[in-house]
Amino acid sequence: MALRGLAGAVMVAGLFLALPAAAEPQSERILTHKNWMVEIVGFDDGSISCVAQVVDGGNTFSIWADPWNAVKLQFYSTGWNFSEGGAADLQVQVDRRSPWSLTNAELYQNSVLFNLPGGDAATRFLMEVVEGRNLHLGNDSGSHVQSYSLAGSSASINALIECVNVLEDDSDGNPFN
Repeated sequence: MALRGLAGAVMVAGLFLALPAAAEPQSERILTHKNWMVEIVGFDDGSISCVAQVVDGGNTFSIWADPWNAVKLQFYSTGWNFSEGGAADLQVQVDRRSPWSLTNAELYQNSVLFNLPGGDAATRFLMEVVEGRNLHLGNDSGSHVQSYSLAGSSASINALIECVNVLEDDSDGNPFN
């Protein structure tokens, strides 16, 4: 990430920590690159997260990350309408590589949410996204649901990692640690 973007993330993180709770999330764009954008987002409960996402009309593939929670994948479509509490098994495939099985993904309103497990598997998945051209979302039998372009994912995932590092470095409020 450019120094300007990193300095902006530090400033925004400090701003979010100082703001009173708001009704709607507040966000600041850190990077826009090809099909991706990376933002730092402050929520009404005072939490802050970083997101890298591809938006294609009413469809979005997002990777949410912060220092305190598991990395979360979100697939969103204005055409979906799930009830709360639902779950589904699905497959995600990057290019022509072997598909990943995402079991028990949460279905909520217009989103499918899945927490990546920590460790090597999550790292391998994110590396496939970084190196890939397209991500294909399918149901548990592999039938196509949606595709997302990964053009620009390398720079965007690097910006996402730096955003999370800024939040982690700023989390205790002590600049001398």
